Amino acid sequence: MKASFTSFIRTGLPVAAFLLSLAAFTFSLSAQTTEEASAPAPSYSCVEVPKSITFCSDTIDLTRFDRRERMDRELLAFTYMHSTTIQMIKRANRYFPIVEPILSENGVPDDFKYLMSIESNNNPLARSVAGAAGLWQFMPVTGREFGLEVGNSVDERFHVEKATRAACKYLKQAYARFGNWVSVAASYNAGQGRISRELDRQYEEDALDLQLVEETSRYVYRILAVKMLFADPAKFGFRLRASDLYPPIPYREIKVEKTIEDLPRFAKSQGTTYALLRNMNPWLRSRSLHVHGSKVYYLRIPDKEGMRYNPRVLFPHDPKWVVP
Repeated sequence: MKASFTSFIRTGLPVAAFLLSLAAFTFSLSAQTTEEASAPAPSYSCVEVPKSITFCSDTIDLTRFDRRERMDRELLAFTYMHSTTIQMIKRANRYFPIVEPILSENGVPDDFKYLMSIESNNNPLARSVAGAAGLWQFMPVTGREFGLEVGNSVDERFHVEKATRAACKYLKQAYARFGNWVSVAASYNAGQGRISRELDRQYEEDALDLQLVEETSRYVYRILAVKMLFADPAKFGFRLRASDLYPPIPYREIKVEKTIEDLPRFAKSQGTTYALLRNMNPWLRSRSLHVHGSKVYYLRIPDKEGMRYNPRVLFPHDPKWVVP
C-alpha cells in the first residue's frame, strides 16, 4: 500500500486525480447530510392515538389496548373518508357559529357540537334510513317529545336553531339521570333506558367499559375522533384554504301569521326562488305553509348580494381549520 501511494506522488498526475476524487466525495457526502437535515418529517399513514383526550372537561384514558384500538379505528375512518370529512369541515364554518351559542346558553358543553357532526356530517338536510332527520337526527316521536313540530308541511327537525334547543333539552335530561357526559353521549345513540340497564347489568359506572352493539360501542370514540379532527385537520391530511369553507348566508326574516297557500309564488314576490326559499328554510316540507291558531313562523329570505361567492370576505370560524 505504501509503495503504491509513493508511485502516485512521483508521477504527480494520479495524485491530482486522487485529490479531486476525494474532494468530490467529501462534497457529495456534505450535500447528502445537508439534504437529510432539511428533509421534511416523515408523513405517516395513521394519526397517532393520544394517551388521553378531554371530553366535557373530563380526561379519558386511551392507553388500555381496547380503548386505543377503538380510537384508532375511528381516526382511520375520518382520515380516509375524504369527501365526507372535508364536507363536514366546510359546513361547520356555517353551522358551528349558530350552534355554539345555543349550547352555551343552555349549559351544555361545547364538545357536543361534535356529536352533532357525527350524527349528520353537519348537513341540516340529513335523513337516515330509519327516519331520523336534521343536524341532530331526531326521530319523529323524539322530536315531538322535545317540542318540535313534525308534520307533512312543517318539520322542525330540519330547523337548525329549534332542533339544537331540543337537543339541549334531551342532553340536560340525560345528564340529570346519569351525572356524567360520556354516558349522556352514549345514550344519544342507544337511548337512556338501554345505557342505564347495561350499566346495572354489567356492574359498570363508565359507559366506555360496556359491551354494546357495534354502532353504540363506536359512537363516543367517533365523537372524540372528530374533536381531534377539528383541532388539527392538517394532521389528518386535509389542507383547506379559507376560501374552501362554506360561509353563513345573510338574510332577512319575515314574520308569518297567516297561511301561505303558494310558497313558490310567495318566493317570487320576495325577489327569490322557491328553491332558495327551501334552502334557507329546510323545515318547509311542502309548497304551502299552513298556520294554525296562534302559531307564528319566521321565513328567511336570502340577501341578494350576500349570496354571491366572495373569497375576500370569507373567514374561517376557527383559524386551525385552514392552512396559510
